[in-house]
Amino acid sequence: MDNVGFIQQEYEWSELPWKKFEKILYKLQKRIYQASKRGDVKNVRRLQKLLLKSRSAKCISVRKVTQDNQGAKTAGVDGVKSLSPKERLKLVDKITLSTKASPVRRVFIPKPGKDEKRPLGIPTMYDRALQCLAKMALEPEWEAKFEPNSYGFRPGRSCQDAIKAIFLAIKQKSKFVLDADISQCFDKIDHRKLLQRINYMEALEMGGKKT
Repeated sequence: MDNVGFIQQEYEWSELPWKKFEKILYKLQKRIYQASKRGDVKNVRRLQKLLLKSRSAKCISVRKVTQDNQGAKTAGVDGVKSLSPKERLKLVDKITLSTKASPVRRVFIPKPGKDEKRPLGIPTMYDRALQCLAKMALEPEWEAKFEPNSYGFRPGRSCQDAIKAIFLAIKQKSKFVLDADISQCFDKIDHRKLLQRINYMEALEMGGKKT
């Protein structure tokens, strides 16, 4: 299905068949979504393994983090940033889920409308590409399971969709609205419980070693 191993020798980065790559990735993600919808966990894991090894998916993940994303010119602890086309091709060859992640570079950025600052961890370019690849494999599985009224951090959804849902829910009858700001929410999340929730041990089997 993803018979493009020769591509790096035959094409320059800008000449790669990106439309073909995107089509291959979309078909894989669609199959993962459908298998997850059916509750076919075994097939979901098989397809996710296939996606993680896909050169098409690896090329797209590298393009996203080195060209498309705003942080493409921001370096991690290794100082690597703004990769050249040849360096991007080399990065595609290096990506594998069996490697251990590097430490993040810690910087402090100002909070909007406040004098205080919050810490921000910046992974290396390699780890960002690896995270992007993992996200491509996991996202369709969980899109099949999420609640229909969930809008945060989901592909194809925005604040406007949430506003529309709220409007439709309250236009006929007044309702209570809960607005909560949980202090340091992400810093205090129980990671063990979170990993259990996403079937972490099963996910490890896709990549082999623990990351």
